[in-house]
Amino acid sequence: MTLQPNPFHSALLAAGLLLSLGANADSALEQQVRKDAAAIESQLIEWRRDIHQHPELGEQETRTAKLVADHLTRLGMEVRSNIARTGVVGILKGGKPGRTVALRADMDALPVKEPSGLPFASKARGDYHGTEVDVMHACGHDAHTAMLMATAEVLSGMKDQLEGTVMFIFQPAEEGSSLVLPGPDASWGAKKMLEEGLFKSLKPDAIFAVHVMPGPSGQISWRSGATTAASDMLNIGVTGSQGHGGMPWNTIDPIVTSAQIINGIQTVVSRRANLTRSAVVITIGTIHGGSGPNIVPETVEMTGTIRTYDEGVRAQVGQDIKLSTEKIAESAGATADVSVEPMYSTTINDATLTERMAPVLERVADGKVATADLPGAAEDFSFFAQEVPGLYMFLGITPDGQDPATAAPNHNPEFFVDEKALVVGTRAMATLVVDYLSNED
Repeated sequence: MTLQPNPFHSALLAAGLLLSLGANADSALEQQVRKDAAAIESQLIEWRRDIHQHPELGEQETRTAKLVADHLTRLGMEVRSNIARTGVVGILKGGKPGRTVALRADMDALPVKEPSGLPFASKARGDYHGTEVDVMHACGHDAHTAMLMATAEVLSGMKDQLEGTVMFIFQPAEEGSSLVLPGPDASWGAKKMLEEGLFKSLKPDAIFAVHVMPGPSGQISWRSGATTAASDMLNIGVTGSQGHGGMPWNTIDPIVTSAQIINGIQTVVSRRANLTRSAVVITIGTIHGGSGPNIVPETVEMTGTIRTYDEGVRAQVGQDIKLSTEKIAESAGATADVSVEPMYSTTINDATLTERMAPVLERVADGKVATADLPGAAEDFSFFAQEVPGLYMFLGITPDGQDPATAAPNHNPEFFVDEKALVVGTRAMATLVVDYLSNED
């Protein structure tokens, strides 16, 4: 007796075979990424050290931009330079039609003096708003740039197998411009790149970025939703009445008033902000006033930063700071001029994209993954993620045997990158691209 095939079972078998072939194809590409990333690791480290030794401030990254542009040109990409002054974008077109995905790295360094010790330590100096300063890659942007350069080479080597297009965005001035002072009409970095039409002719379907942070070396961490803080600049000018320090009753002291304001606006956090919706940080970073120890000055100028993770809380905190500051000054007989200038928005990791890419990150990190904490830091990657679905993740770079809790944080002159972790970051970005382009929803 001959059994007739069941059409339903046949369809299931065929579908299973196709899924298996697709999974095997994806797996083969992922293995190729792993192999090619490992092969380029020494060059990746060499790039990172070269960039580290020659840091450049925001919107002055000319040497770094040339290094990047020359590399992308050698890889045969369409290259655009001088976007937002020094930004570079490379376009890699795969051998098959498909979607577009973007990868972003920031290139700028900080006005920080690097201690001696590393053979490739920075000795660079630069102009920061008219003042000559020491310059250092104290936030790891040298690692970001080198990892994306390596990712570009890995993906270029398999472009015939890619189903779609990859944008490599090398962004200037994530830390802010060293040429343009903050203000309501000022723009730089990601915002300026978008204003100049970065996504006009080719808009990606998704964008990814990675940032090095203290954490177990090679560990990748991320979270869905709010990921980095919104950042607003706070400017406060307090005006009193100048006089003799030995006769303060004849004056209105703006220094004492400023001290009361600094303490008083912390109650905006503890008593006014809805902390169930968003953490809030208010920090006064500079205070300038006075010309002598026995003189009550007329004015005091303060600047600070506000960090939040919810737009409603962000708006309310700004209003409450202004009201509290003005009323505290009024109670002392002084006046206060307060402005809150938006800088960066909250970076929001797209929930659907994050969930979809989580298994990919677990594979590339060999299971060495974690849920990221909310940092107080802000990121202008947020502007890209407002335009298209984004995923922003963190790569641990604390050497094995050292407690990440004791490692120098970003923006510290002792900030240290364990270079063994960088191949993981390269592998992650390249694999995210391969997986995203190969598996259309």
